[in-house]
Amino acid sequence: MTDRALSVVRSGALTTVQDEGRPGHAHLGVPRSGALDPPAAALANRLVGNPAQAAVLETTLDGCALRPRSAVVVAVTGAPCPVTVDGRPAAWGAPVHVPAGALLDVGSARAGLRSYVAVSGGVAVEPVLGSRSTDLLSGLGPAPLTDGTVLPVGRPGVHHARVDVVPHVAPPSELVLRVTPGPRDDWFTASALRILTTCPYRVSSASNRIGLRTDGPSLERAVSGELPSEGLVLGAVQVPPDGRPVVFLADHPTTGGYPVIAVVRGADLPAAAQAVPGTPVRFMLVRRR
Repeated sequence: MTDRALSVVRSGALTTVQDEGRPGHAHLGVPRSGALDPPAAALANRLVGNPAQAAVLETTLDGCALRPRSAVVVAVTGAPCPVTVDGRPAAWGAPVHVPAGALLDVGSARAGLRSYVAVSGGVAVEPVLGSRSTDLLSGLGPAPLTDGTVLPVGRPGVHHARVDVVPHVAPPSELVLRVTPGPRDDWFTASALRILTTCPYRVSSASNRIGLRTDGPSLERAVSGELPSEGLVLGAVQVPPDGRPVVFLADHPTTGGYPVIAVVRGADLPAAAQAVPGTPVRFMLVRRR
């Protein structure tokens, strides 16, 4: 039995293994998946000396607790939260040495939704289609963590970063999503795009890794017929029958039959990963160049 491993003592509400995902397999019906907040995941890897593509843990709401079998360096980024080692306070957003057998506890998010835990050497579960990411839609990759799970850890490479402070984007108090109209904006009434980009919405509690659902005004369709299933991209704003827009995130389906009224700019999606239910959402219209 290898000593390069983590034992999961507390798995939390939803903790999954994530990396940069599985781009390039949409034609096979495989979503991209990967960390919902890529900058936060990349920062955690950088702090412990991992390459950007190393797998990390993505926690949701209430963190997790881990016990390494050998000494490791960890870093927690993303949603700010308390971090302790054997009950003693440790740094968030900085490299932390965790001795063999000590208990690393990543607590509940004080703001935002998802924290990222990187460990020196990376989480070394077996890759599927080139990625170690858990995909909640297709079921590819490792299952979400449960208490008692043992995760293999790779051998560390370079020394961890030596910094006093790290860049950190605070979780949004208002989520501003820049959208480009189309490809099916012509399936909606003339007022629908105006309503989408001028009326207030809020993040729904039904949101997940597949999509950010919203509460707010319904968007009225001009075409009542059925749309044949067509390809979907990351950030697509699909409008289901209830008329309330859904922003597709990393685990989104690769095809769908409801019309897409607009697409969110990719640079705005990491903030969506940290938007808690009830966060105001504003869609801002950006025309094609």
